[in-house]
Amino acid sequence: MKVAVVGATGLVGTVMLKVLAERNFPVTELIPVASERSVGKKVAYKGNEFTVVGLATAIEMKPDVAIFSAGGDTSTEWAPKFAEAGITVVDNSSAWRMDPTKKLVVPEINATELTKEDKIIANPNCSTIQLVLTLAPLHAKYKIKRVIISTYQSITGTGVKAVQQLENEYKGVKGEMAYPYPIHRNAIPQCDVFMENGYTKEEMKLVNETQKILDDRTIAVTATAIRIPVVGGHSESVNLEFENDFEESEVRKILSQTPGITVQDNIDTNTYPMPIYAEGKDDVFVGRIRRDHSRENALNLWIVADNLRKGASTNAVQIAEYLAAEQLIG
Repeated sequence: MKVAVVGATGLVGTVMLKVLAERNFPVTELIPVASERSVGKKVAYKGNEFTVVGLATAIEMKPDVAIFSAGGDTSTEWAPKFAEAGITVVDNSSAWRMDPTKKLVVPEINATELTKEDKIIANPNCSTIQLVLTLAPLHAKYKIKRVIISTYQSITGTGVKAVQQLENEYKGVKGEMAYPYPIHRNAIPQCDVFMENGYTKEEMKLVNETQKILDDRTIAVTATAIRIPVVGGHSESVNLEFENDFEESEVRKILSQTPGITVQDNIDTNTYPMPIYAEGKDDVFVGRIRRDHSRENALNLWIVADNLRKGASTNAVQIAEYLAAEQLIG
């Protein structure tokens, strides 16, 4: 299978190549794609070097599938051009997520909705993926009425520039700023830009994407997204209110049996999810599972995942794996 990775030289694109290799995706020809300033550079894949090409050249090379991780503007302009050429696009930007004509997919939840006619498939936001993977089996069992999320998000979600800012600040070196404030020894209650309603785009992604993926607009969702000086992954404090009552032991059992979730929840041994241990792993880790005694049928959870892997690259590759297995490409 000919596979194009658009944004191959970026932070997510680099992890994408790593995930494709680790999962032994059936790549017969790799086409690394990036902006014009990166054309001609080399990227490594499975011990070989491949030359980066531009977007127009990539279309001419006719890949079977193109995985985009190059930002919303690039996806808005180029994903339709790839699709028109018969190439299936899995897009990691926010460009197509809320388009009613496009599927928003977490494979463990709704991959079966995909058909051969889906030429542009949206990969959800990183913080949404780990959330909905946890919510889906609980919603099926107890029916979720309301979700309150507070995120503690890795700087890797912003990109290389943010990682460099933290490293510079840690060393006491002045340099380019990804954020309007220092991130070292700080927490910034702003992920992405503010909207007219006072929420950031990141917060509204959590609201809208959760309802779309779970296919239930009746779920009330509210979010606060915070950037913290962490590299390993995103963490989320989540409060759920159900229509039906539950037992904590049953919640743990349901989550333990859910593919892609690892339950780490033992307060006797101080066992709970942390981004330092989630980094480099594909699972979503859930812990601090406990009843909220201030509300009827309410539950608190702590959810952690590597935002560059399951939150981006791994989920996109899993979508491509499903398409390939079901012969929905081409």
